[in-house]
Amino acid sequence: MNDKNTLPAGQSPVSGSSTVEQRENRALLVAMGAIVVVVIVLAIIGFVFLGQPDEIVQGQAEATSIRISGKLPGRVVKLYVTEGQTVHAGDTLVHIHSSLADAKLMQAEGMETVARTQESKIDQGTRSQIIQAAADLVRQAEASVSITQKTYNRLENLYKEGVVSEQKRDEAKAAYDAAQAGLSAARSQLSLAKDGAQRQDKESAAAMVNVARGGVDEVQSLLEDQYLIAPCDGQIDQIYPHESELVMLGAPIMSLLKIQDKWVTFNVREDLLKDMPLGGEIEIMIPALDKKKAKARIYYSRDLGSYATWQATKSVGQWDSKTFEIKARTLEDIPELRPGMTVIYLK
Repeated sequence: MNDKNTLPAGQSPVSGSSTVEQRENRALLVAMGAIVVVVIVLAIIGFVFLGQPDEIVQGQAEATSIRISGKLPGRVVKLYVTEGQTVHAGDTLVHIHSSLADAKLMQAEGMETVARTQESKIDQGTRSQIIQAAADLVRQAEASVSITQKTYNRLENLYKEGVVSEQKRDEAKAAYDAAQAGLSAARSQLSLAKDGAQRQDKESAAAMVNVARGGVDEVQSLLEDQYLIAPCDGQIDQIYPHESELVMLGAPIMSLLKIQDKWVTFNVREDLLKDMPLGGEIEIMIPALDKKKAKARIYYSRDLGSYATWQATKSVGQWDSKTFEIKARTLEDIPELRPGMTVIYLK
């Protein structure tokens, strides 16, 4: 009787275990092959039946921002508004004080006073005392002419009678001529005194007044900017200096957002322009407002230049595409739409 652990004739223990291992390897290879086939089939199905996702054109909302600045350099005395505050046209925003401008105004007003006083003096003409003195000189000259004329006439008669010499007669004639010249000069002085200043002097005085007035107006125009007011309705976006800080000429004090003047901006490739014509309507979606959808009309389109060109990745069959900036305004007013919010273009 044979032992139950005895192997059949011609078979060893080693060859039996090898056969089992070979079967396991073949089964593993078959399983791996099946997995590879399934993956390939799924990839083919996905490539054929699944399309590429739509390209998302993303933009953002914007609004007009106005920088509030003035011509007056000085110190910020008081800020009447805060960031985020809604203001109306004409509201006072900030007070700026400049001691230098105040001193310049005082100096300019003093120069104007001097110029006006000088003009008034010239317009009033020569003082009455000077005119009276000139008239007295005329009367004296007239008396001198009368006396020298009588003396000359008397000596002329005596000369003809041979009583006096020719020299005496000539001396009397010279005295008479000198008296007439003195009378003419005295009358000229009286005329100048009565006429007053010359036309050129009056025009010069008037011009000096205008120059002084211009200096006053210049300083006052600077002081008008010591109180800056809101040019329109809007919202205070940013305030740059703090109270008591110095600001320079033309330095921005704050920025004002015109909330009512809003638009959305997209940067798109030129191959999308056929769907976004100038003046056309597009549909947009605002994710921050619970994916609110709205209509917008395009009013602006501009090439951004070569720096924003999409370069082709292949040298054959493709071409470069430029980027265009597109701006559109919503057809309906959306108060909740804030500058900076993301806006999606729905193709």
